[in-house]
Amino acid sequence: MAKAEDGRRLRAGDGAAVHSLHLSVTDVSDRRGARGDDYDAPLFIAWQLTNRCTANCLACCEESGPARAWRDELTRDQALELGQRLIAAGVAYVAFGGGEPLGVSHCWELLELLAGEGVALKLETDGSHIDDAAAERLARLDSLCVQISVDGATSGTHERVRPGSSFAQTIAAIERLVARARPPQCVFVPNRLNLHEMLPAYEQARRLGCEAFVTGPMMRIGRAAAAWDSLACDSLEWERAVLRLRERERALGAGLRLCIYPWDIVTEMERRLQSPQAMLLIVPNGAVKLLNALPFVVADLRRDSLPGAWRAYLDGWKTQEVRSFVGACRARPELLRHANECWRLGL
Repeated sequence: MAKAEDGRRLRAGDGAAVHSLHLSVTDVSDRRGARGDDYDAPLFIAWQLTNRCTANCLACCEESGPARAWRDELTRDQALELGQRLIAAGVAYVAFGGGEPLGVSHCWELLELLAGEGVALKLETDGSHIDDAAAERLARLDSLCVQISVDGATSGTHERVRPGSSFAQTIAAIERLVARARPPQCVFVPNRLNLHEMLPAYEQARRLGCEAFVTGPMMRIGRAAAAWDSLACDSLEWERAVLRLRERERALGAGLRLCIYPWDIVTEMERRLQSPQAMLLIVPNGAVKLLNALPFVVADLRRDSLPGAWRAYLDGWKTQEVRSFVGACRARPELLRHANECWRLGL
């Protein structure tokens, strides 16, 4: 099996390797993740720092919101200690999400700690905390990919899909980062309320100078699962919208990378069941889950070692309980409503 040194080599300055890590969450090819069994430690960490944010987005996978912080979220000291453990294990890439990660005061300490050790980073944000000072601070971090959610080409649509957010703040955050040579990626989640603005949103991202436009089928988990019948696009409508988007990309030529995720969440689970990624998902209290669409918890990093959590993750995918759950989701998509629950998997 590959050792932690593999992660350290990726962190040591291979630009192509680091760029491929940034693509891992958004690329449409099989480069999305390494096979977990090939490694004795994770290469990727997806870390949800908090479940709190300022908005109540209609399609939020984590059902985050202003009063949705978990009571037992990791403290600053616990989070920084875990960051040190990730560095020691040779983890090559950490993606911070939430909730809103920049709403957590120690997020900055984690970003700068990991970046200082050569860890490639991704930050998923709504942009509300990126003022001039924050943009300057982000621009100084090497190997950082910033993804900003923009769910419309107009304030009316964006704020309807993301109640409590500010379209003006989001666009200003993009402009600040572009002005500092740190162009972000624009993330667009399609649904019935905003699909008509996907092309204008793509063109807007291009005008603003974004590095990529990232989209794909809305995930049937979290609030999107609860409102699926009224919110989800018709599959044929989505396919037609993708064709129009690709045609527009060809017409406009180079300048903005287009990343379209090809699968629905059930297909994603089925693929991961056959070939688990070399990654761990850490939720706000330090628990480790198999995937954001699955409720199963396999470890608790407040108590368990990282190597132990990694072994539990690989073993978890092999259990009959997980296989049966994933196998049932195609016929019973209502099971996806359990995604944000935490069921301890007996291993």
